[in-house]
Amino acid sequence: MAKILIVDDSLFMRNHLSKLLGKNDYEIVMAENGEQAVQMYRQAKPDVVLMDITMPMKDGLQALTEIRELDAQAKVIMLTALDQELAATRAIHIGARDFLVKPVPPNRLLKSLKRVLEK
Repeated sequence: MAKILIVDDSLFMRNHLSKLLGKNDYEIVMAENGEQAVQMYRQAKPDVVLMDITMPMKDGLQALTEIRELDAQAKVIMLTALDQELAATRAIHIGARDFLVKPVPPNRLLKSLKRVLEK
């Protein structure tokens, strides 16, 4: 069972993604900002990180950079709003494996996770 770290400042989004992924046999850990994401990455050692770009304290791009410094092979999928595609492109350059536009259709999210886990 793969472990997924969900990082989003929206409690609704964290719970929504947790329910969806839990039903599909993923183990879930969560963080609500970029600072917690880096701490949880160290502690939980997830197989994949699903991370929002816009968050308080430390945004997703800063957290992605720090996670990649900890683990150059980290598998991170960025979640973005429609108006953040430039930031999503930057995330790919930093090392994100994919980016998904919210709201993410469940089948698209599951397909992306499967592809990233297989690489």
